[in-house]
Amino acid sequence: MNRYDLRHANINLLVIFETMMRERNVTRTGERLFLGQATVSSALNRLRTMFDDPLFIRTGRLMEPTARAEEIHVHLGPALESVALALSCAQTFDPRTSEETFHVGLCDEVEYALLPQLMQHLRAEAPNITLVVRRVDSWQLPQLLIAGDISLGVGQAQELPARAHCRSLRPVQPMLLCADSAGPMSLDEFCRRPHVTVSALGKVTDHVDRALACHGRRRRVVLAVPQFSALPALLVDSDMLAVVPDYAAQAMARIHGLRAEYPPLQLSSPDLAMAWRGTSHADPRERWLRSCFARHLERQPEYCLSLAVA
Repeated sequence: MNRYDLRHANINLLVIFETMMRERNVTRTGERLFLGQATVSSALNRLRTMFDDPLFIRTGRLMEPTARAEEIHVHLGPALESVALALSCAQTFDPRTSEETFHVGLCDEVEYALLPQLMQHLRAEAPNITLVVRRVDSWQLPQLLIAGDISLGVGQAQELPARAHCRSLRPVQPMLLCADSAGPMSLDEFCRRPHVTVSALGKVTDHVDRALACHGRRRRVVLAVPQFSALPALLVDSDMLAVVPDYAAQAMARIHGLRAEYPPLQLSSPDLAMAWRGTSHADPRERWLRSCFARHLERQPEYCLSLAVA
């Protein structure tokens, strides 16, 4: 087939095929595309006729692609991304009047510490948009970008999918958070006092333990929680400590009267980064959204340690 034969092709069928390759389920494909199950099934029958191949074989609850379907998808995925990119170049966007819905992914500490102020700026510039936030970590962020569930993600961007773009927003400085402290904490006290870690996977060791091991030291982790919002209530009236990104520590110190200070050993952390899909790179709506995120998340707020004193 040459490009002139494309006038006989139905791009809707190709979008359904590409979505089926990701979802492997007729019902989920219909939900993603806002189509009924009968419509998706009919489209699959037409696709099977078009490509003269079964394309998907039912295996339990999943529809597993055939070798021919895998071969088609290798070429079709980038082609659909190019079509979407070309169409987006012709669109205009006015944030003051737009009623667009944006789907973004934010890591837990960004949602807690930075989203409230970011949302104030977005509401001021585009009062009628809707922002749908998905919780992401370093593994989920690339997966949701690949699936098209989000167009933009903020967190620690690692192993991004092909054709994705990435921009560093700010360096992250880990800070020590506690309810009380008589001054800069010594390494001995840091190791002696009980610690709380934040891990969506329930891990009790992280970069802090690796840094301590380099000094021949250990700490005592007594609690691991899945999200940052639980920390303030846990630390108040407690001798427990937590090491969190600087922007999260500053927000908790300001709101809850906790004390934030730099820990008594050198700790490093990956930069906070923004990643987005290649298909949305030239989209004027997405360009505006990325510019807002960059303007308000790259900003390094001044921090006064006196704010952390209860």
